[in-house]
Amino acid sequence: MTAELVILGLVVVTALAFDFTNGFHDTGNAMATSIATGALTPRTAVALSAVLNLVGAFLSVEVATTVTKDVLLIQTKDGGLVSGLDPTIALTLIFSGLIGGILWNLATWLFGLPSSSSHALFGGLIGAGLASLGVAGVNWAGVVQKILVPAALAPFIAGCVAAVGTALVYLIGRAASQAHRDRGFRWGQVGTASLVSLAHGTGDAQKTMGVIALALIAHGSLSVQGIESSGLPVWIIVSCAVAIALGTYLGGWRVIRTLGKGLVEIEPPQGMAAEASSAAIILTSSHFGMALSTTHVATGSILGSGVGKPGARVRWGVAGRMVVGWLLTLPAAAVVGAVCFIIARAVGGLSGAVVIFLLLVVASAVIFARSRHQKVDRHNVNADWDEDTHSVVPADSDRADAPEVARS
Repeated sequence: MTAELVILGLVVVTALAFDFTNGFHDTGNAMATSIATGALTPRTAVALSAVLNLVGAFLSVEVATTVTKDVLLIQTKDGGLVSGLDPTIALTLIFSGLIGGILWNLATWLFGLPSSSSHALFGGLIGAGLASLGVAGVNWAGVVQKILVPAALAPFIAGCVAAVGTALVYLIGRAASQAHRDRGFRWGQVGTASLVSLAHGTGDAQKTMGVIALALIAHGSLSVQGIESSGLPVWIIVSCAVAIALGTYLGGWRVIRTLGKGLVEIEPPQGMAAEASSAAIILTSSHFGMALSTTHVATGSILGSGVGKPGARVRWGVAGRMVVGWLLTLPAAAVVGAVCFIIARAVGGLSGAVVIFLLLVVASAVIFARSRHQKVDRHNVNADWDEDTHSVVPADSDRADAPEVARS
């Protein structure tokens, strides 16, 4: 077995690991509001979301195609690697980018920060691409058109749609009692949250499919032309669908808590309006192959639902910290991706790939161990938000005798 083939195997395994982190990091995008309002119990919500993410991954490959050709320029029109790029270097580049994306996902999950898994991945790839190929190795036109412009517009558009929808919902339902209104909209939330999960699968699972396809292109086992004519290999679609579904089922409770409790105290009509807005925008972007961040869309929708409800309180301080995290995602992941590539290149060959893989394992273990000190799970995800500390971790979460918080 050649070193190149071993590195390809490490890239595929790491890509699926990224897909897994994407699943638990982004579960809150679909289910946070349903859990917060009691429309679904926490465990039922993540199970439903996992199944629909799995199904959604099979519905489209437009976003996967975007990842293979609109982020990095490693393949010429005739199918070869650009400028005589060595396959081992190209695979190490992709590997380093994945590490940047995974570590940013884990770090933001630790702090309960709903940041974009998509932008973490793209940032890691761009940073590694700059370190290996220079400025010419990045498809800047594709990055701007398919990533940066949608990132800037998506939260604003989602917020406006959700605000209008929320205002209309309260206007139309003003004659109904709150109990009857909330009961009906909880059922509506089940439908809209399911649609967001399905939409998430059509977008986010495909990004990892695109990365694996990119690695196969670097290895010489696949070409962009082959993808465009015959589609992605079935094993890529199935493995990525299963990985993101498993991650979703695990439940990213820290991020779910921030989205469900930290931004707005959500009522069922708001939750339904926010989820409907998110689903419509995500599905539209997937149709056009835009690698949209579901986190940006979901957060914008939740904020919009707070703006649209008369008298609702929006915690703009929490929203501000999220925006700072969003601005840091691309450059932070890019720095990690670039540093990993430099380390791997300095060590050389297969040894370099193994070294950065071990760094990923150690860093991931440290972050996971740190999260166990202040645990957030399905039992305390709906605890009251701490207004003094603005902490994602409930005040009683680390007490052995702490009572369980309502599970709905």
